[in-house]
Amino acid sequence: MTQDHTPPQTPRTFRIAAIPGDGAGAEVVAAGRAVLDALADGSGGRFAFAWEEFGWGCDHYARTGRMMDEDGLERLRSFDAVYFGAVGWPGVPDHVSLWGLRLAICQGFDQWANVRPVRFLPGVRSPLRDAEERNLDWVVVRENSEGEYAGLGGRNLAARGPGGEVAVQSALFTEAGCERIMRFAFDLARTRDRKRVASVTKSNAQQYGMVLWDEVFRRVAADYPDVETESVLVDAMAAKFVLRPEELSVVVASNLFADILSDLGGALAGSLGLAASANLNPERRFPSMFEPVHGSAPDIAGKGWANPLGAVGSAAMMLDHLGLPEEAARLERAAAATTRAGILTRDLGGTASTADVTKALIDGLAS
Repeated sequence: MTQDHTPPQTPRTFRIAAIPGDGAGAEVVAAGRAVLDALADGSGGRFAFAWEEFGWGCDHYARTGRMMDEDGLERLRSFDAVYFGAVGWPGVPDHVSLWGLRLAICQGFDQWANVRPVRFLPGVRSPLRDAEERNLDWVVVRENSEGEYAGLGGRNLAARGPGGEVAVQSALFTEAGCERIMRFAFDLARTRDRKRVASVTKSNAQQYGMVLWDEVFRRVAADYPDVETESVLVDAMAAKFVLRPEELSVVVASNLFADILSDLGGALAGSLGLAASANLNPERRFPSMFEPVHGSAPDIAGKGWANPLGAVGSAAMMLDHLGLPEEAARLERAAAATTRAGILTRDLGGTASTADVTKALIDGLAS
């Protein structure tokens, strides 16, 4: 009988910064953490998560006048990833909450690639006809560092009196910024069954930034002759999401357009509660951040109704980023098994609570 001299695998502990944020964010982050810890507990000691929670958000703003601590980015810098819930609450202007926390992290850590898959889960009714029979599966790649959300502009001339103020909001498009997000999209397309990238602009009306985007797209596409391409105006792409989604694989667009289109994709899949996302710093100079896109949902916060599947899908993307693709796939299979079994929250037409779905996910991992 031969002995196995294979050295034991060194366990890996991932340091994760949890920022539940506001409203339903706290509930779905707690659910996601429970599922991830269950996954780690069943790994035979191969990996574990060391969590540190940061209580930043609108409550923090009410106490301190800041959405996060002044040294927040420095404190987050050493983590392997950030697991984020949601931001925003009545009484705090949305532009204050967003720029003070989520965008501060995205821009401060140059998380320039925002990836938002559009996945159709079994047992979830889509507003699209015959969605389950059409094998729909696409991903929106959003330029996440500049474009319409660069934050350039200002307000002035208020001294003219009521009705006389002027606001200027400038979109920033750089050749380097356009090229890096497009190459990211093309590289992603090469990993998919359908190797196709659709670029979205409004260059017929926005003749400077969007025309630059189009020119860079054509130049980058020449380096990927194996990938199909198309350039589509944003209004036509919104229609295509509804009328011909089976033609989509990777959709790359500017900060604003991809934000809107990805929300449309989530709604078509059945609910924004399903929508996951990753804010990536692909060079890994800084930690990347993973979050559902459904927002803080003040109307249902605290009722135990929040759908945790968007947060769990984001957790799967985090696992993949951390080098655990098999575990990410297990988590996605558990989510599919949960919805297939009819364990659905209210936004999906069911009656299951956040806790019910979380338990089903954990049970699915165990089986």
